[in-house]
Amino acid sequence: MSGKVAIIGSGAIGGYLAAELAEAGRDVTLCVRTPFDRLIVEEPDRTRQVAVPLATRPEDVGPVPFVLLTTKSQDTAGTKPWLDRLVGPETIVVVVQNGVGHEERVRPLAPGARAILPAIIYCSAERVSPGRIRHHAYARLTLSATEAGAAIPPLFAGSAFEVAEDPDFTTVAWRKLLGNLVANPITALTLRRIRVLGEEGIGPLVSGVLAEALRVAQAEGAKLTPADADQVVAGLGKANPDGGTSMLYDRLAGRPLEHDYITGAVVRAAERHGIEVPLNRALLALCQAASGRGLDGSY
Repeated sequence: MSGKVAIIGSGAIGGYLAAELAEAGRDVTLCVRTPFDRLIVEEPDRTRQVAVPLATRPEDVGPVPFVLLTTKSQDTAGTKPWLDRLVGPETIVVVVQNGVGHEERVRPLAPGARAILPAIIYCSAERVSPGRIRHHAYARLTLSATEAGAAIPPLFAGSAFEVAEDPDFTTVAWRKLLGNLVANPITALTLRRIRVLGEEGIGPLVSGVLAEALRVAQAEGAKLTPADADQVVAGLGKANPDGGTSMLYDRLAGRPLEHDYITGAVVRAAERHGIEVPLNRALLALCQAASGRGLDGSY
C-alpha cells in the first residue's frame, strides 16, 4: 500500500483539504462524481490553482493508507462503492462531517478499516462551481485522540490546517453542533448570510435553541455549560457577516439539506432522554418543508 491520501467528496471542504494536502506535498487523489479541469481556491488575498489528480470511478482506485470522507452526512451511504475499493486492513478513514455519530454512520460501510476516526472541522468555505472553492476563513481539524489518530497531525504538516486531538470527542462534537444548530438552519431558511443572526428578534431564538440543545448535550455526556452556549453566541457575533453556512449554500444550489444530521440529531437525542425541545422541533419541521419533505419523509 502506497503513501496516498484519497478524499471522497469534492465540495468546499473536500476541495480545500485536497488543495492544502497537495500543496504540502502529499500524494492526493480526489474522488468525484463530476470531473473538472482544475482545482482553483479563491482566498481573500490570492487565488491559486492546484494540481490534484481526479478519480471518477471506484474501479480506478485501490487501497490507500488514508481516506478523508468529506461528503455531506446524508450522502454517506452512497460512498460505499468508493470505500469498498479504497479501504484495506491498514486504512484509516477520517470522517470529516457535521453532526454526531460519525463512527456509527461509517463503520458498517468500511468494516475492514484499521480505524474510523471522527473529525470536526472549522473551515468557512463554499463551492462556487465544480473545482472552484472560495475559502473565507479558518482551517482547524479536531480528532478523537486514539492510537490511530496520532498519524493524522503529521499528515497535515506543512499545510494551513491546525490539527488537534481530544480524548473527549463527545464534548468536541456537541460544541460544534451547538454552533451549527443556529447558524445553519436560520441562514438556510431565511436565505441570508451570517449577518442575519445579529438582527433584532433573532437573538432570543438563538438563545432558546441553544438552551434546549445544551440540556440534550449534557444528557448525552458532553461536558458543556451555559458558558459554552455564550461562547457560541459571541463567536457568531465576531464571524464574517458576509460569510455563509453549508446549509445555506446547499439550499441556494438546490441541493438536499443536512438538517436531519444537525437539528434532527438533537431532536432524536432529546426523545431518547425525554427532553422537550420545541424550538429545535420547529426548525426541523421548517427545514424539512424547505427541502420539500414532510415529517414522515414523504415529498
